[in-house]
Amino acid sequence: MMADLAAPPLKTDAPEIPDKLYFRIGDVSKLTGIKTFVLRFWETEFPQLAPKKSGTGHRLYRRKDVETVLIIKRLLYEERFTIEGARNFLQTRIQSLRTAPKTKKSAPVEPGQRSQRGLFDTTISPEALDPIRKELRSLLDILT
Repeated sequence: MMADLAAPPLKTDAPEIPDKLYFRIGDVSKLTGIKTFVLRFWETEFPQLAPKKSGTGHRLYRRKDVETVLIIKRLLYEERFTIEGARNFLQTRIQSLRTAPKTKKSAPVEPGQRSQRGLFDTTISPEALDPIRKELRSLLDILT
């Protein structure tokens, strides 16, 4: 019985997400390796994860919800974030993406094709990188 509560095995590569408009909770569970009760719990803990509900009450996850589940899984199981830390990380990431200056747009994607961007690709402004560089340099000075 306790084996059900254990963390799923870690996978370094993200699974291929089928080209569907909606996924039910069982589909998301199979794709991500996360049990359905954990997905329901994460919905209460992460406001970024908000699947729509059908008229019959079934959860309908979109592709972005499945990608969010994969990010949360990586943060919690691989990066070893706490739930609060992962929630703050996602919130900060969303805010930085909203406030970051817009960069050159990529070529439009033809109908029926997917963008070539990866699951965790983001564009970070040079201004946002400066404090990170300074912090990394100071850490390097401490270590050397």
